[in-house]
Amino acid sequence: MRVLITGAAGFLGSHLADRLLADGYEVVGMDNFITGSPDNIAHLTGHPGWSFHRHDVTNFIYVAGPLDGVLHFASPASPRDYLELPIQTLKVGSLGTHKALGLALAKQARFLIASTSEVYGDPLVHPQPEAYWGNVNPVGPRGVYDEAKRFAEAMTMAYHRFHGVDTRIVRIFNTYGPRMRPRDGRVVSNFIVQALLGEPLTVYGDGGQSRSFCYVDDLVDGIVRLFERGTAEPTNIGNPVEFTVRQLAGEVLRQTGSASRIVQEPLPVDDPKVRQPDITRARSLLGWEPKVPLAEGLERTIAYFRTKVA
Repeated sequence: MRVLITGAAGFLGSHLADRLLADGYEVVGMDNFITGSPDNIAHLTGHPGWSFHRHDVTNFIYVAGPLDGVLHFASPASPRDYLELPIQTLKVGSLGTHKALGLALAKQARFLIASTSEVYGDPLVHPQPEAYWGNVNPVGPRGVYDEAKRFAEAMTMAYHRFHGVDTRIVRIFNTYGPRMRPRDGRVVSNFIVQALLGEPLTVYGDGGQSRSFCYVDDLVDGIVRLFERGTAEPTNIGNPVEFTVRQLAGEVLRQTGSASRIVQEPLPVDDPKVRQPDITRARSLLGWEPKVPLAEGLERTIAYFRTKVA
């Protein structure tokens, strides 16, 4: 199997490349490094199954030779990134998805789009099943990411229905692990960096909002299973065990041994109050569920950040 991964130098894309190469795939990576890092894929240099193209996927994508799969992971994906790069976020979700789907059609390749739990917005249904249509503010500051991914899903289904492309849609819930960027706006990386530096941990609102945290190895395993034997319907991949933001802060402080205090700031506009996947479909269709508990995953992630934070 020879596949293209867009966004291959990102947090998730690089872990996915590692997994597929280990499984015997030939992997073509593509990234323009707008949020990805060459450091995430430096260890792959010289690997016989790996090649890389620096390219902006909102422009025509050319890959020589056959492809069996196109896995579209290119996109700013953290709150800081898509608030600072709103136009690029919209373009990669629309133009980039269109170009990636066009390549899949031309190569007769299977296509997988990395969507997100953000398509559910600030949900009125809890936990969130795939049948829920969401509660999204299209003109709010988070709308550039939410709507880009909702459009990408619609485009993917259009290519599936009209052109017969074999497609997959993975709705990714909060994921953490090594190779996250320090201070990228995600709560896990924010808390770990702040704790390691002795800075106050910033909690937005009262910290009672819930999140479900999936360790990256578990997430990638679910994605690979979906790519290899899933169906065209959207599939949630995430950890259904729910924690409040304050509980997460407490666990980070415990594991780091930090004396940092917790400070509160106003809740951002349209920030979801709850976030928990219903993974019934993933369990029944893929035989998948996460295995790494939060305490163990945080231990691995904190060890990584100790090497990155002075």
